Amino acid sequence: MTSFLTHRALVHDADLPLFRRHRALRTCLTRFAPYGFHATYHHLTVRARIPRLLLVDPESLGRAVEELHEARTLWLARAEEYAAQRKVEKRTSPRAAAPVWWNLSWRGSPYCRGGHDPFLHPQLSLPDYVRRQNALMDGAELPGCPACGEEGPAVEVSTGHDRAELCRSCSRVLVPCPCDRQHTFESTLPAGAGSIWRRAHMTNSGEPNPHWPTDLGTARVERLVAYEVLHLPPP
Repeated sequence: MTSFLTHRALVHDADLPLFRRHRALRTCLTRFAPYGFHATYHHLTVRARIPRLLLVDPESLGRAVEELHEARTLWLARAEEYAAQRKVEKRTSPRAAAPVWWNLSWRGSPYCRGGHDPFLHPQLSLPDYVRRQNALMDGAELPGCPACGEEGPAVEVSTGHDRAELCRSCSRVLVPCPCDRQHTFESTLPAGAGSIWRRAHMTNSGEPNPHWPTDLGTARVERLVAYEVLHLPPP
C-alpha cells in the first residue's frame, strides 16, 4: 500500500496529467480525512479554490494537499504522544479511556459516520480543527461548538419522540436526544458524491457555485432527519 507522502508528491508533480494529480489527492483523502471523505474533499475544494476545470488553476491541487498534510502532521504528532503516554499509564491504569475525538484514528471523528451530509462540516481550516480538538482534549474551555466554535443558537431537530440540538453551522450534536438512544442525522437534500467529485459546487474560475447547492449552513441543518441507530445483539 503506497503512503500518504507518496501521493502528496504526485499531487505536486507538474509532469503528470492533471487527472493523475487529482486522483492522487483522492488517495491522500483515503489516508486522512478529518471531516469524512466527501466532506473533507468539499472543504478542500472551497478552501483551495479548486475550479471545476482544473486547467484554470492546476496549483490549487497543491494548496489542497498541503492543508491536508499540515493537519495530518499535527494529528500524527499527537497520536505518537498519546501512544507513549498510554505505555506509561497502562502500568497503573490499564483501562484509562482513549481521547474521545479520535480514539487513535481520525475515523473516530463524528463527521466520518455513514449518511453524514458532506456539505455540513466546520469552516475551520483542517489544521485549526485538529488544534482545536487537541486543546479540548487537554482540558481547554473554548467557547461555542466543540467542533467549529460557532456561538449562535443551536438548531432543534426532531427525533420522532423528542428533540436534539445541533450546531447551526456544522451540525455537530450539542445536546443529544434525552431518550439516551443514539441517532444519526441525514440530509433530505441532494448531495450526490459524483457531483461533489466533479466539483459541481464550484465554478470554472474556482469560486463557489451560487446555484448549487442552494441550501447551506443553518438552512441545511434544519432539513436534517434523525434516524435511530439500532444495535443488534450478537448471534
